[in-house]
Parts: sequence; structure tokens; C-alpha cells
Amino acid sequence: MPQRFAGFCDPLCLRFSWPLVEPFAERHVQRRFDEEEEARLCGEELNLAVADTVDSGLILGGASIYDVDLGQARAAIGYWLAPHARGRGVATRTLRLLARWAFDHIHLARLELTCAPDNVASQRVATRCGFVREGVLRSHVRFKGGRRDSVMFSLLPGELQ
Repeated sequence: MPQRFAGFCDPLCLRFSWPLVEPFAERHVQRRFDEEEEARLCGEELNLAVADTVDSGLILGGASIYDVDLGQARAAIGYWLAPHARGRGVATRTLRLLARWAFDHIHLARLELTCAPDNVASQRVATRCGFVREGVLRSHVRFKGGRRDSVMFSLLPGELQ
């Protein structure tokens, strides 16, 4: 948990991922862990740590499949990276690996990725992996006491690059 907390305390993670106005605290990580485990047990979400291949104790970030709707064969996919993992292709490799797994093992027909309009790095990662930009979802999510737009990308099984 300490590495995940440190990663989430990074200004970039807080800027794009922390939706609340209140300061981020360790208790939020524990609460999120508990929520993730409950969602996993219900088959609604899968959250994974992204570990370094050389130093398996070093957490590079996390990746998840969430909002799973098996009836529609659709889910959302997302990731975050610690500062020391950025700019090394980790996000691209992680997204490709998890997308391939989702298509091959849970037989999804569509993956969706959303990010903030000013999160240019995530938009580049999505495009590199073959995701297609569908548009902007206006006032899509609650964020820091207000609402935030999201850019919507989608990926179909034959489009993964």
C-alpha cells in the first residue's frame, strides 16, 4: 500500500485521477482497496498492480478493467503510472497486454477508455494501442466539487495495435 499511496500522491495522478476536493490520505487508498476487492468478487472489476520485470517489488502503477457488462460484452479499461515509470512505454505495454487479455479471456467485443481532455499523454497511449477517439462526453463525471468532461476512446478486438 505505501507504493500505491506514494503514486497517488503524485501531482499528475492527483490532477487527473483524484476526484475529490479534500486532500488525498492513506485512508482513501485502503477504502479504494476494499471497494476494488468487493467489485472483483462481484465480477464487476479487476485491478492489477503493474510491477517492474527486474525488481518485482517495485510498483510502476496499476491497471484495471471496470464497469464490466458481460451481457453487452463491454467494459472500461484504465491505468495509472508512478512518476518513475513514465516515458518508458510502460503504459502502452500495460494497456496492450490487458486489452488483449480482456478480448481473449473474457471475450469482450468493446473496451472503452476515458480521460480528461487535457490528459494528452493518456490520449497518445490510447491512440498508439489502436483506440479510436469517439468524442467528448460533456459533464461526464463528478470531479473536484464540479463536473468534468471526458474524452471517450474505444477499441474493438481487431483494432489492437
